[in-house]
Amino acid sequence: MGIAESTPDELPSDAEEQLRSGEQQLELSGRRLRRLPSAVCALSRLQKLYVSGTGLRELPEEIEELRELRILALDFNKLERLPDGLCRLPRLTRLYLGGNRLLALPPDFAQLQSLRCLWIEGNFLRRFPRPLLRLVALQSLQMGDNRLRALPAELPRMTGLRGLWLYGNRFEEFPPALLRMGRLHILDLDRNRLGGFPDLHPLRALRVFSYDHNPVTGPPRVADTVFLVGEGAVERMAERDEPIPRPPPRRPVRAFEDEEEEDLLIGGSGPRALGPARDNLRALEAPPGLGT
Repeated sequence: MGIAESTPDELPSDAEEQLRSGEQQLELSGRRLRRLPSAVCALSRLQKLYVSGTGLRELPEEIEELRELRILALDFNKLERLPDGLCRLPRLTRLYLGGNRLLALPPDFAQLQSLRCLWIEGNFLRRFPRPLLRLVALQSLQMGDNRLRALPAELPRMTGLRGLWLYGNRFEEFPPALLRMGRLHILDLDRNRLGGFPDLHPLRALRVFSYDHNPVTGPPRVADTVFLVGEGAVERMAERDEPIPRPPPRRPVRAFEDEEEEDLLIGGSGPRALGPARDNLRALEAPPGLGT
């Protein structure tokens, strides 16, 4: 069975049935869409929109008409730029942009002051997008598999940040700004080019530090409450007087659609953190809308 293809400006045939449920959610993932149907932007009450893995190449400026939108999934497409209209979604809390072709974010991206979760992994970012520094409410930032070599000194301005995923970039030295991120709970630096680490005790809130697949000879100095993942981690944790802490999820579980997501991203211990996803949840590392 092939992937369904819709006409450019019309809603797919099953859209009305989806919206009839009253959840104000539209699932377009897995269809062939070079651009978003203009009729979608007329759904002013829409709260959740999934357009993952469609081949989407552009977004209309009219997307700003979706003023009630909370969740927007655009990952695994072919987007090279974002329209300014996307930056004018006042209620947007979760935005998934991974697996596109983005080189930068527009300056107006800083207007997304309600944003709490941003996934932008698997793009072509060479520099940390400076508009992100103004998103003080952002809690979860997924920037793995980009081309970053450094982080800005102003990074500690992001006082709400609790989970930061930087695996698969090009760091050769531990970014000094990270040592001033005292509220960070999860830090993932897997698959970089780091040859060593400073003392990480200043990161007093840290719960998980992953440094696997770096050219290091041993683990960093951290508090005994930190779960380590990498060369020598098991031996180091075995030396502790206290039992090895249970690890929270190292990678965020994708798109929990309720208020518990923040707890999971910072290491909540409930069964949903590591257990199987329900039908309306997105699986770990799977694009929203494409199932588990």
